[in-house]
Amino acid sequence: MNAYQGTFKRYEKKYLLNDKQYFKLKEKTKNQLKIDNYGDITICNIYFDTPNRLLIRSSLEKPIYKEKLRLRSYGIPTLEDNVYIELKKKYKGVVYKRREQMDLASAEDYLYNYKPVKKETQITKEIDWFLKFYKNLEPSMYISYNRTAMYGTEDPELRLTFDSNILYREEDLYLESGIWGKPLLKERQRLMEIKIPGAMPIWLSYILSELEIYPTSFSKYGNGYKEMITKGEIKYA
Repeated sequence: MNAYQGTFKRYEKKYLLNDKQYFKLKEKTKNQLKIDNYGDITICNIYFDTPNRLLIRSSLEKPIYKEKLRLRSYGIPTLEDNVYIELKKKYKGVVYKRREQMDLASAEDYLYNYKPVKKETQITKEIDWFLKFYKNLEPSMYISYNRTAMYGTEDPELRLTFDSNILYREEDLYLESGIWGKPLLKERQRLMEIKIPGAMPIWLSYILSELEIYPTSFSKYGNGYKEMITKGEIKYA
């Protein structure tokens, strides 16, 4: 992935689908949606938080404004592979995302050891501010999933993603350590996200209504955090 987009601004809506809904939706949208150039991919993330998990605890309270920091790769990276540091903010339903690309070794030096980046950019300045403001940020959770990404044939800015096999763990928090963890979804369940710059297309709204697919609140990091509290695997709440 050589070329990449560094900034995003969009609305994101989430839905939980069973197998029946998923395959019916794909059939009904086969003329309006196409799989993007990357096809099916595996996405791996490390989420960062304070020692008492201030960021995710605040996020779960559903404030008007919330933000998160994560390190992302596509597949299992080596230390030489490029990865992405992403600063994601949400204000009144609008998602703003800033991302910086660098090799994994440099990204880990930057986020794990607080070493300055070799080349400063506007985005790294924003990440620097984030790191200084929250202080003592550390790797908090690993989350990976298989993703199928699609875009609108008439409106390429319309994007739908389908995530399955969502796994999380709170140990061995390195992207190079591989894909493993505990499942977040039920068997044969998928998380769909609709990403749009503005209003939902009417034709898509009709199809979702017909298939009884309704919006839900689902944060991968948030649900992983709640799962660990429920199972007594985490001491802070």
